[in-house]
Amino acid sequence: MKKQAFLFLLALGASPLWAQEASVSGPDQQLRVNVSVENGAPLYSVTYKGKTILEPSPLGFVANIGDFSQGMTYVEQKKRTIEETYTLDRIKKSTVNYHANELTVTFQNADRQPMDVTFRVSNNDLAFRYELPRYGDTGSIVIRREATGFDFPSYTTTFLAPQSDPMVGWKRTKPSYEEEYAADAPLTQRSQFGHGFTFPCLFRIGDDGWALVSETGVDSRYCASRLSDATADGLFTIAFPMPEENNGNGTVAPGFALPGATPWRTITVGDNLKPIVETTVPWDVVTPRFSTEHTYKYGKGTWSWIVWQDASINYDDQVRYIDLAAAMDFQYVLIDNWWDTNIGHERMEQLVDYAHAKNVDVFLWYSSSGYWNDIVQGPTNRMDNPIVRKQEMKWLKKIGVKGIKVDFFGGDKQETMRLYEAILSDADDYGLMVIFHGCTIPRGWERMYPNYVGSEAVLASENLVFDQHFDDLEAFNACLHPFIRNAVGCMEFGGTFLNKRYNRTNDGGTTRRTTDVFQLATAVLFQNPIQNFAITPNNLTDAPRLALDFLKEVPTTWDETVFLDGYPGKYCVLARRHGDRWYIAGINAQKEPLKLKLALPMLREGDCVAFYSDTKSREPQLEQKTIQKPAETSVTIQPEGGIVLIKD
Repeated sequence: MKKQAFLFLLALGASPLWAQEASVSGPDQQLRVNVSVENGAPLYSVTYKGKTILEPSPLGFVANIGDFSQGMTYVEQKKRTIEETYTLDRIKKSTVNYHANELTVTFQNADRQPMDVTFRVSNNDLAFRYELPRYGDTGSIVIRREATGFDFPSYTTTFLAPQSDPMVGWKRTKPSYEEEYAADAPLTQRSQFGHGFTFPCLFRIGDDGWALVSETGVDSRYCASRLSDATADGLFTIAFPMPEENNGNGTVAPGFALPGATPWRTITVGDNLKPIVETTVPWDVVTPRFSTEHTYKYGKGTWSWIVWQDASINYDDQVRYIDLAAAMDFQYVLIDNWWDTNIGHERMEQLVDYAHAKNVDVFLWYSSSGYWNDIVQGPTNRMDNPIVRKQEMKWLKKIGVKGIKVDFFGGDKQETMRLYEAILSDADDYGLMVIFHGCTIPRGWERMYPNYVGSEAVLASENLVFDQHFDDLEAFNACLHPFIRNAVGCMEFGGTFLNKRYNRTNDGGTTRRTTDVFQLATAVLFQNPIQNFAITPNNLTDAPRLALDFLKEVPTTWDETVFLDGYPGKYCVLARRHGDRWYIAGINAQKEPLKLKLALPMLREGDCVAFYSDTKSREPQLEQKTIQKPAETSVTIQPEGGIVLIKD
């Protein structure tokens, strides 16, 4: 009878109790997670197609009610299959079919307190979190630190952005996820500022595969996290915010009610980069925090501040940008900081009426607060106070404003996560969409919050205006984003410049190094449901007509995304579908022309496509191209240039 029970357990893919082991694989059996206990420490490891992705890595945490990282024993395991289909109109694809196998392993500590670790494993993604019951009369918990780790093989290289020092930079507003990436760096290279690395984090495991590590499902019930610096053995661990963030306000250690759960840590794995670029795991494992009675409309907008800067935030210049939006058939205008003093609430009502007469809707800028930084740009001290915030939002709804851009957040503490969620919740009550700037990355927020439409959290377009260094590296950075930052959520980059020079008269300031077609390609490569493009009124007469026509037609939401070719920091080619129309876009960060043979499964032999490319003299051109061999279509992308193919 005992032998039969043992064989039954093996048939279920489970290990007998005394072995203290468990495992789970994705539906196609290629991605596998093994869970064990060694010397009282819970561990997990990851393989893909038999190759090691993560060596045995620690699990657990230390809380105010007990230590769940050591002295642990295996109790039991449970498995189930998850099959779910959901629709979401603000991510890489509009319909997602999520299939995964779930393993929940129960451990208990030396005080016999149980802890569940739940793993969900699909073909290329795994997500895991800690789930905790109520412990008798104890109905809450504070997590003091996590042991959660990611132990990569020694031959791994990294693509990481360092966490900045806190309370530094412009008006003491950092960290804001705007540091520079190092590509193909050694595994144990220390972070620039000694504080580890911001999510998401990309790893190349030699010739064995790729892994993208991040987290999702972070809301008011936890802090946002990052990775520590690696140990000499290549182990990264989860790091909580620094005490100095938010000007010292708020706790570092998150707390929540019991029963409860931590956010999901996610790892996307592949033997190539296709699963990394196409992953939907940030949204697969989360659920909506609230429903909405409103229908939100996405689209394109103009934005004076990015090139014309603070001096443009006046009534007359905003009229010019509203007229520009109308001329381009854009849906929105974004009016940035200082509008409260330079235009005022009363005249803003007139300006919104003028925009509506032009069939253009309005987004208005706000500072997130004032008590954790030194920001003077207004409006300030409205979004952090619930009483004032609701009064302001009531006025915004009354005059017909459709959304807000909230800027200059102070860190990743749980206190700040509560503020993000409170702004989103209150804004939805008044039918307002929300863009975050100077902020953290989204963590599943497109699915969690119906009125969320994007976050900056990247070295974005404003840096191109501020310093030539960033223009010189624009192509390199743009060839990173589809593989890293934009892979995990909406990215409010604010790009697609058509000026050659970044000042009001297009004859001074920093100089653009990339071509016009490169800029058009990023309108496809960079995904955000509302794109505030960096075009200027003078572009109506000094930019190529083909570029303006392209921007009038390009969508901002997508039904499907397909990665075609690329390498982080060098080049990227991907395809996105909106309805029946395919956009295939590519950019090249290298100093020589890039010749590629692309496999284009979305096209057929004889298809005629609109083909945007650069001449050798870097001028944009548009021609009709007949596809001869969809399996190997030859294209050339000029240095710091781009291509776009459009097929209806």
